[in-house]
Formats: sequence, structure tokens, C-alpha cells
Amino acid sequence: MTPQTPIDELTTGGTVRPITRWGTPVMHAQTKPVTEFDDELRTLVRDMFATMDAASGVGLAATQVGVDLAVFVYDCPDEDEVRHAGVICNPEVTLPEGKDRKLEAAEEGCLSLPGAYQTLARPDRATCTGQDADGNEVTVVGTGLLARCLQHETDHLNGIVFGDRLSARSRKKLYAQHDDLAERYLEDWPISAKQPAS
Repeated sequence: MTPQTPIDELTTGGTVRPITRWGTPVMHAQTKPVTEFDDELRTLVRDMFATMDAASGVGLAATQVGVDLAVFVYDCPDEDEVRHAGVICNPEVTLPEGKDRKLEAAEEGCLSLPGAYQTLARPDRATCTGQDADGNEVTVVGTGLLARCLQHETDHLNGIVFGDRLSARSRKKLYAQHDDLAERYLEDWPISAKQPAS
């Protein structure tokens, strides 16, 4: 087993990057698996944590900074308000089935379509397996918002945005909300702060 880089070393020292928006090809395509667990990957992870933090997000996929790699970062509370932070490369999500499957409808948003939220029902529990930034096997069991986050970010790496899971009517509302606020999020957001309402 490779020694694990402490999470504090990955959540600090990164550079904020612009967030890639829905409609950009990288956001709607399957990502490449991570095969090199090297300094370049750790730099990407640090930048992703810095970008997520600047945008006040709870999860961020590599595609959201324009990188075609199967990796996401998260810093997110579970249903008991316990905070979990980490990185998962090559994630696979397993969801409960049969009588164990309970859907939770809640508002969901995406940093790549800033300012817009719609209700989406997802299973209230998710198990995500993959590798950490050093290539060690990891398993994260999520409840509450963390379960939603693990599903949302893994979807990104499979080229799925949460709008793809909405009804046509809800999707239309989502885009209308985003259009109303779009001018407050400049192209290089969150490098440039969210603009004040005009």
C-alpha cells in the first residue's frame, strides 16, 4: 500500500480555476480512468479543492475544471451533519435495491450551471468505491447530502449532468433560473467573485 497523502495537504495550496459550464463537450462525455497517481494528479486535486471552496460547493468533478479524468473531490456533511472530505479516482457508486431503496427528494444544484436549483429524487444512501490520490482502494458510504454528492459527482464523470435526470418541465425551469442569474457569474467564475445584483 502506498503511503496516503494527508487530506490537509490536498485541501490546501491549490490554485482556483474557472468552472466549466454545461454545454462544453468535456461535461457531456465519459472520462478517462486515472492510471497515474503522481504529482500532476495531486496538483489537479489541490486546484479542485481550491476551486470548490471558492465556489462554496460540496463536491467537484475534474470535468468541471475542464479535465477529462475520472476523479472528484468532496467536502460535504452527511445526514448527521458530520463533515467528510476526500478525493475519489475511478469511482463506482452502488445504490440500495428493493426494500432498502428509499428516495429522497431535495433541491439540487450544480456549480457548472450556477444559481439554478430544482428538486430531484435520489436514493438516500450511496456507497462509492475507487482509489485515493495515491492509488489506494477507498470506500465511502454516504447518507443525506453526502449520498447525493457521491451520486452527482460520479454522474459527472460518466458525462451525465443532473439536468439529464429531470423532467423536461423541471429542466426548462432550471435553465430559466440560470439565465436570470447568468450575468452575475463571469466566464472565469469563481476566480472572479459572483457579481452583485444589478
